[in-house]
Amino acid sequence: MSEGILVFIEQRDGALNKTSLEAIVAAQRIAASTGDKVSAIVLGNGIANVASEVAAKKLEKVYTLEDDRLNEYTPDGYVGALKQAIEKLSPRFVILSHTYQVRDFAPRLTTALGKTFVTDCIAVRVDGSDVVFTRQIFQGKINTDVRVSAESPVFASFQSGSYRADLAEAGAAAVEPLAVDMSGVTIRTETEPKFQEAKQAVDLTQAPLIVAVGRGIKSQDNLPVVQALADALGAEIAASRPICDNEWLPMDRQIGSSGQTVAPKLYLAVGISGAIQHVVGMKNAQTIVAINKDAEAPIFDIADYGIVGDLFEIVPALTEEIKKAKG
Repeated sequence: MSEGILVFIEQRDGALNKTSLEAIVAAQRIAASTGDKVSAIVLGNGIANVASEVAAKKLEKVYTLEDDRLNEYTPDGYVGALKQAIEKLSPRFVILSHTYQVRDFAPRLTTALGKTFVTDCIAVRVDGSDVVFTRQIFQGKINTDVRVSAESPVFASFQSGSYRADLAEAGAAAVEPLAVDMSGVTIRTETEPKFQEAKQAVDLTQAPLIVAVGRGIKSQDNLPVVQALADALGAEIAASRPICDNEWLPMDRQIGSSGQTVAPKLYLAVGISGAIQHVVGMKNAQTIVAINKDAEAPIFDIADYGIVGDLFEIVPALTEEIKKAKG
């Protein structure tokens, strides 16, 4: 059996991680030029709904791996199951989203298989007979192309927001169970309550609307001004690093190279200058709106819409207009 391109689908408690749809788009882009067929694989228990959701995309098949040892994510379980699956399916490429989970297990998986792993890509193209992956280096300041001459399968993970999930081509794929033998897999990890279930923890990568605040807010006492705007929009509030370093907002709200990387439909940057360390975490948002009193602020270089002015005048007015529009 041989599959051209295999996409790893991440799920948690039966809910699809939407970044996996972005990975499908990347795989479909490759296949459009190479003629390879694209399939997907889902691991876990009770994953029928996830498999059905993925099967609505243009794929050859959606493979399901169900086993009691895969009920909770563990690197041992995922590596043991995926190693067998990949050896059975023999894909040319394995495409993944560059999530925390993938960063945990994928290096071990590729090492166990003796294969090449190109991480944190932002784009891919086909140049003649080569599939060329684009990665960013020096905190996003330089793009570099990676051509892999190693034996297949080649693994590649894509940064959140590299492709738009809503551009995944629709289809009707068959769902097929794939049997693996987990009896020889030792699970050395004892799972504890998930981090995201802790008080205040938030996964901003799944948020469609984000209002982010920077140093321009001046004081923690002024945060309610921006929180009111986020509430009016139904958005999550986020921040640049200085805000979180000062403990004005918890660290799980930080966007940037040392925080979360997001790609929402709307990213509204309030009082954020646009340092490269912050920009690498949000530049792939579908629409970026910036509010800053400095007309030369770097954030305006990437913003789709910019408002130059005092945020303490603009944000309350914008909040009121949104409330009126919503009735």
